[in-house]
Amino acid sequence: MSDYLDTLQRVIDTTVTPNATEIDAGATFPQANLDALAEAGILGLVTSAQAGGGGQGLDAAAAVIEALAASCGSTAMVVLMHYAANALIEAHGPASTREAIGSGRHLSTLAFSETGSRSHFWAPIGTATADGDGVRLDARKSWVTAAGHADSYVWSSRPLESDGPMSLWLVPSDASGLSQPGGFDGLGLRGNASTPVTASGVRVGRDALLGADGDGLNLALAAALPWFLVLSGAFSLGTMEAVTSETIAHVSATRLEHLGQSLAEQPITRAAVAQMRIRTDGIRAVLVDTLAALASGREDATLRVLEIKATAAEAAVEVTDLAMRVCGGAAFRKELGIERRFRDARAALVMAPTTDALYDFVGRAITGLPLLG
Repeated sequence: MSDYLDTLQRVIDTTVTPNATEIDAGATFPQANLDALAEAGILGLVTSAQAGGGGQGLDAAAAVIEALAASCGSTAMVVLMHYAANALIEAHGPASTREAIGSGRHLSTLAFSETGSRSHFWAPIGTATADGDGVRLDARKSWVTAAGHADSYVWSSRPLESDGPMSLWLVPSDASGLSQPGGFDGLGLRGNASTPVTASGVRVGRDALLGADGDGLNLALAAALPWFLVLSGAFSLGTMEAVTSETIAHVSATRLEHLGQSLAEQPITRAAVAQMRIRTDGIRAVLVDTLAALASGREDATLRVLEIKATAAEAAVEVTDLAMRVCGGAAFRKELGIERRFRDARAALVMAPTTDALYDFVGRAITGLPLLG
């Protein structure tokens, strides 16, 4: 599927971009966008070819998320979480689910953060208990992207019987005992349907376990977390590229009639857009280096993965803030699109692991301390 970027761009041009403003305004889940992406093979892009998918890797996924984020942040976030969940399903899930994802018939997502432990996803409060020949799950998940729309949740809990911090389960989203409140009405990413989900006596088979009981944190750190962090960096980069282009177009076209000059001809404006371009280019370099470190197995690959989400999120906030300042009152109008980027960019700061948590992880890594402890 070497032409996936051309295929993706056609879907973005014909479906994703035309729907973006309405999705944001109405906090509407981007189902039409996802249907088009599924039909185009994008949802199954990183599923193995043996399971009917595109057989692509993290670099291809990053390119997809960057392009989607430049068009519709909500759509990009839903696909991002689907890809992160898919990394675990590909490694440990049943063939039937992998084949459904590969064909574009199945959307998944992560259900890690909980009310009791908040963004400390590595410390679930929810339980898994033996229930006859099955397992009963009880938990209060605080935020689940695509809640009520995904077909399955990669679900964390305390271990069933073994030692260890957590176990992982593949839970059908229509399982009896799952409930969620009304729709999401947030500051940014307004169409990503990120709501709490409560499990009250949800019964699954023991074969719903992903990997070994009690080994869920190791599995998440090895598979899902690198995908989530790298793709979050790509999300921030796509937002930065879009808002930088929109700002340059605005200041080039807008004139100060009394001076007979465009805004771009003002030194202060040029300095600001230069800062935006430099910051954006810097994050692209970090993302490219992170992907190269992972591909080659470089010694600093883990450090780069821990760094990418934090540095890209901070940069996206800075660049979108500059865009609002440079474009002035016009940026507050929704038709320019800049204020939507401004709002969407802020989500990465607080999505677990948060920027503050990642700073601690990086500090631990470079001082020789264990990542968690």
